[in-house]
Amino acid sequence: MTNNVRVAIDVGGTFTDVVKLVPETGELRFEKVPTTPSEPTRGVLSAFDKAKATPSDVSMFNHGSTLGLNALLTRTGARIATIATRGFRDVYLLGRTNRAEMYNLTHHKPKALLERYDTFEVTERSLADGSVKTPLDEAEARELAREIGRRGYEAVAVAFLHAYTAPAHEQRMREILLEENPDLEITVSHDLSREYREYERTSTAVLDAYIKPIMRSYLKELESELAERGFGGHFLMSRSGGGAMTASTAREQPVNLILSGPAGGVVGAAGFSKLVDRPNLITIDMGGTSLDASLVLDGAPVMYHGAEFEGLPINTPSLYIHTIGAGGGSLGYLDEAGGLQVGPKSAGAEPGPASYGKGGTQPTFTDAALSIGYLGEDTPLGGSLTLDTEAANSALKPIADELGLSVSELGRGMVNISNTKIMGAVRAISIELGHDPKDFSLLSFGGGGGLVAVDVARELGIPEVIVPPGQGAFSALGMLMADVQHDLSRTNVQLLADMDPAETERLYKDMEAEAAEILAEEGFEPGRRLFRRTIEVRFLGQEHSVSVDYDASLDDPRLDVRNSFDEAHERQYGHVMDDPHEVTTLRLKAVGVVDKPDLPKTPQREEGSYPTRIRTVMLPGDVQSEYLLVAREDLLAGDVVEGPAVVTEHTATTVMHQGDRLVVGPYGELLITIENTENKEA
Repeated sequence: MTNNVRVAIDVGGTFTDVVKLVPETGELRFEKVPTTPSEPTRGVLSAFDKAKATPSDVSMFNHGSTLGLNALLTRTGARIATIATRGFRDVYLLGRTNRAEMYNLTHHKPKALLERYDTFEVTERSLADGSVKTPLDEAEARELAREIGRRGYEAVAVAFLHAYTAPAHEQRMREILLEENPDLEITVSHDLSREYREYERTSTAVLDAYIKPIMRSYLKELESELAERGFGGHFLMSRSGGGAMTASTAREQPVNLILSGPAGGVVGAAGFSKLVDRPNLITIDMGGTSLDASLVLDGAPVMYHGAEFEGLPINTPSLYIHTIGAGGGSLGYLDEAGGLQVGPKSAGAEPGPASYGKGGTQPTFTDAALSIGYLGEDTPLGGSLTLDTEAANSALKPIADELGLSVSELGRGMVNISNTKIMGAVRAISIELGHDPKDFSLLSFGGGGGLVAVDVARELGIPEVIVPPGQGAFSALGMLMADVQHDLSRTNVQLLADMDPAETERLYKDMEAEAAEILAEEGFEPGRRLFRRTIEVRFLGQEHSVSVDYDASLDDPRLDVRNSFDEAHERQYGHVMDDPHEVTTLRLKAVGVVDKPDLPKTPQREEGSYPTRIRTVMLPGDVQSEYLLVAREDLLAGDVVEGPAVVTEHTATTVMHQGDRLVVGPYGELLITIENTENKEA
């Protein structure tokens, strides 16, 4: 048995997806198992078993988990405290004075993760230039550490004023806390973010501390279980910024995992865009609980430096992803006005849709899709879960009767509502950012993506839908394509004209040396390390910045930065100004390059054709229509399927209509040309 097996496991709200790749044989296996929220380790080990992946044969294990995110959503994280510079105790609770919803008179700020009783301050003060105005009062700090121990806190976030440039006091505070409380989990803000904006940096530290005990315990338990089964390979975690991080780093900085759920799919989409020569993609990832929409531009995902969780800022780079509550488990219901709604509440993994036969009684998107024939009892989900049409119809019937509709009419209405919500998500990451959907292909994945992709593309004028191999578990496949990544930054606010290239070079070199040390500890030789320098610039007087590349090899890097910024500002905001340019932050992306998997190519058909059956699909008006039923596993490269058709596979289903045309690509991808998109609005 080979010991070079690659495994990726993505834990979602309803299903856990697993991909197994054996490079030597080209075996690529996709599986799904139910998510086990109460015992997350058991669910991951079950995924190994389902994929027939023996841990001792696995050389690299990539993992994405929603455990930290769920702890935040349910407010079941650790009991935490914060320690601030004296006089700045309330930085976190005060936050910003802006109103996210200006005209909503009932709007309330998101609930904080702690109370004022849990906030502390200590005498110390550093200045923005890195000098010390007031030394840390160690006697006071030690007494504070003892008080924290007496109160029984599980974790502490330390965020001192200007620690982004003067971290010594935070480091010493951590040492004192551990001397008095050896089992305490501690987050210091400068480890996560070396940038100004005290509230954002403090919020990031608080979020990290809140989930650190849970994530550390989970990762230790999982590592121990895998070690008992003989696993000795590399263990990587998917991170919000789109790359991967080692499990040991993830234990220390779990805040980087909070928004990592959909990241694997976007990274996979960027890699896949190069394989199929489609550099510009709109991606939709429809799982059991939610749908994530994102962009790939020129073969690269779009990054974002202003991420938030429920209004709480996270001052670390993330992928630009728009998430809505529209998944296979999204519940259908009548609102207070008697109108039909779908989502954002979900049936989740337990009990799941009514058609799963696990006790669910409320109608979901999956039940609706089954009622109109998009799904069927003839193709078990994941190869083992046979859907129950009678149970789905029984769940739909009470609402259908109340609205005076047939069950299939209600099902069609629920699917249409979900499609409309998904179109809104796609518009948010395309049209609202100045991009025309007609210039993109739509890459659809996730267990439910193929059910909605063609309808959404047709309405938005997108000419082509691409369904990658293993679409139901594509996010897990994307994790196999992710390099290890670290993001470093230094605040350096000054006019661009006054910036000294020599001093800037020194700051970048310092960051590169720090990054090289980290990557070396993680086992990456110099030849497998890549560094990318970017710089944040704005017009003087602006609040927010635009990121552009920084090239030190030019005679005058400042001129290149100015020109690049003007072009980017014009592209993003439609204008430039005559105001002076101001630098805010220097950034470095440090990458440890991992071996990328070579996706196996699909053989071409030499003779004969693929087998087909017929499935009845209910069109609007309760009109029955016969759709070709094709198993994706029977298709080979170059095969053509003319719509209307339903293409089933092990982990998902794709629906296409009259006039649509599907061609199977060299990697088994489905390339669907959409009929009559040229007259649709953008």
